[in-house]
Amino acid sequence: MPLTVKYIKRTLELFTQMVDELSVDALNTIPAGFNNNIAWNFGHAIVTIPALCYKRSGIRPDIEVPYFHRYVKGSKPTDVATREELDELKDFATSILTQVEDDILAGVFVNIKPFATSTFVYDMDTVDEILTAALAHTGLHYGYALAIKKTLG
Repeated sequence: MPLTVKYIKRTLELFTQMVDELSVDALNTIPAGFNNNIAWNFGHAIVTIPALCYKRSGIRPDIEVPYFHRYVKGSKPTDVATREELDELKDFATSILTQVEDDILAGVFVNIKPFATSTFVYDMDTVDEILTAALAHTGLHYGYALAIKKTLG
């Protein structure tokens, strides 16, 4: 397993623990000074992994990602995230990271269409670069969620 996948998994484990510890109300609260909530940051971090690895890279642009439009870049938390939705996202995170690992071993990430994200503004054309960006992005949103949690008390 690539080291970056290991750290993405660990960050998502910590994020999941936070989600599991908090009430649905707390997860959906947008504190003053924030544009979103913990549930949105969690969902966004998860849907961005396949968006970077498969959609943006051109490897599998048609990949199905649950709740993609609710959590894609530029979206805002307009509906309440339910516990069932968050559980489905947790399960998807596990399965998509397993798929990424399998696809790395199978040599699927050979012909990546180079792209850059607006967050990091760095051209990526290897799976290692994409996974590094995914790790940084996941950590960034976990950090936002920790800050929101702190404001909630």
